[in-house]
Amino acid sequence: MKTMTCKQLGGACNKEFHANTFEEIAEMSKKHGMEMFQKGDKEHLKAMNEMQELMKSQEAMKEWFENKKREFEAMPMDK
Repeated sequence: MKTMTCKQLGGACNKEFHANTFEEIAEMSKKHGMEMFQKGDKEHLKAMNEMQELMKSQEAMKEWFENKKREFEAMPMDK
């Protein structure tokens, strides 16, 4: 299992996500983002707006995702 924070995944806080695959951790981050959106959390909304700008370019979004996946895969396993 590996750990990444909301900030490491493009978010706004230090909430930790623990998962065995990048896909699992990305899904956890997405759910957290939806919860923060529903709460109207200003810092998360700002981070989401930045991600939406990134998503306008399919190539930029793909590159971001691949970089985050590589970062996850390079991380050591949790102790």
